[in-house]
Amino acid sequence: MSVKLAILFYSTYGTNHQMAEIAAEAARAAGAEVKLLRIVETAPEAAVNGQDAWKAQVEKASSIPAATPEDMEWADAYIFSAPTRFGSAPSQLRAFIDTLGGQWGSGKLANKAVSAMTSAQNPHGGQEATILGLYTTFMHWGSVIVAPGYTDQALFATGGNPYGYSHTQGADFDDKARASIGHQAKRTVEIAAKLKR
Repeated sequence: MSVKLAILFYSTYGTNHQMAEIAAEAARAAGAEVKLLRIVETAPEAAVNGQDAWKAQVEKASSIPAATPEDMEWADAYIFSAPTRFGSAPSQLRAFIDTLGGQWGSGKLANKAVSAMTSAQNPHGGQEATILGLYTTFMHWGSVIVAPGYTDQALFATGGNPYGYSHTQGADFDDKARASIGHQAKRTVEIAAKLKR
């Protein structure tokens, strides 16, 4: 019985979209059934259209299904990927989380593995705070947090963040970055499989 994994991403300029794609590839290789889902853009159209890169990312992601509360019920496990906004998750992701009261209230998010990744313009731009803030929400759900910890050498090659992979916007996704994201995805699938037994 394979793990059903929902990978939910919000991406302004494409970084977290790419991270989610890398995680999806690794999770599928680990035997998971994966749904790659985008968080709906809620920023005003004028703001999005005022920045070519932002507009291009919205268009690029438009063919990917939008995340729904039903997807959260379907999944055995979740990976969230979103940029940091002043040390916290972006409002687009928070707006989606705010639609999950029914699922939370009926226990449909509890006992499921969950992990998070993020990015920022610089190495100390709030990544750890963003991931830890998301984990606070997941604790309210009763989900089981699956941080990568120091469980693979890949973590040390990319800065050693034990909370979840964090990427500096504009940096290449080299083999080290891919290995770190891949390890986090595989670990999430492995723990989800144990919880599902």
